[in-house]
Amino acid sequence: MLLLAGALWAQTGQPGPLHAAEPVPQGQPAPQEERPTLGPRTGPGLESEPLTSTTINLKKLRSIHTLYIESIDNSLSDKLVEDLKKSKIFQLASKEKGADAVLRGSCLESRHSRHVHSEVYISDRTGNSVWQDVIYRPYNPPALEQAVSETAALVVAHLERSLRQADTK
Repeated sequence: MLLLAGALWAQTGQPGPLHAAEPVPQGQPAPQEERPTLGPRTGPGLESEPLTSTTINLKKLRSIHTLYIESIDNSLSDKLVEDLKKSKIFQLASKEKGADAVLRGSCLESRHSRHVHSEVYISDRTGNSVWQDVIYRPYNPPALEQAVSETAALVVAHLERSLRQADTK
């Protein structure tokens, strides 16, 4: 059987398991092995990133100027404050009473399945839901802190995209 397989590969001219690959002539780069991929790599803020957020009330979302961020597990709230300050899409309030809306949520790690499951919600002063996002990020690798940072960046990117879409409607 091995002899037959070797003979067939020899006829096609392609290297097989019993043959070495042809040497590369000097001065030419070695051919790169093409490895399978799962598609283009996506990251926070890229347009190819699937939108996991939902805008419940476009009018209310556009009317938000100041946002209060409640404490969220795994320091997600701290990362969101940093990223929202950089994005400048909202002014951040230090107290809930001074804000047009409140961002609440959870950021739970699952050590068994090695992912971070985060859900964030923006609600107006009366408690009505305005916007929400649900994000799963793997960790270990990367570290939990990096997964939480990526989650915050994605939440802000999704929020920015939702606001751009609200402006076009």
